[in-house]
Amino acid sequence: MSAWLVLFVAGLFEAAWAIGLAYTDGFTEPVPSVLTLAAMAVSVYLLAQAVQELPVGTAYAVWTGIGAVSTAILGVYLFDESTSALRLGSILLVVVGIAGLQVTASGHA
Repeated sequence: MSAWLVLFVAGLFEAAWAIGLAYTDGFTEPVPSVLTLAAMAVSVYLLAQAVQELPVGTAYAVWTGIGAVSTAILGVYLFDESTSALRLGSILLVVVGIAGLQVTASGHA
């Protein structure tokens, strides 16, 4: 599996644990807490695998960007968070940044 795909999946697991935090009730709810901690472990493990082939600074920034964008989008659907133009534009800027980092890390720019 390519390092970029591994990194993408790691970012999705980062979003899973970030959303999971909302359901743990301060880690007092057992099932959401265990699932959130498992998602954290998988996310960091996959990030560690990706940085074996990708520059660590790029991989970390892309990982957090994927997690941030995914979490923000899920926040809209799950928690009725704002969909203001400024918020959506800001999410788009993160997506553009992720794409730019991927392109420059691949040696195309």
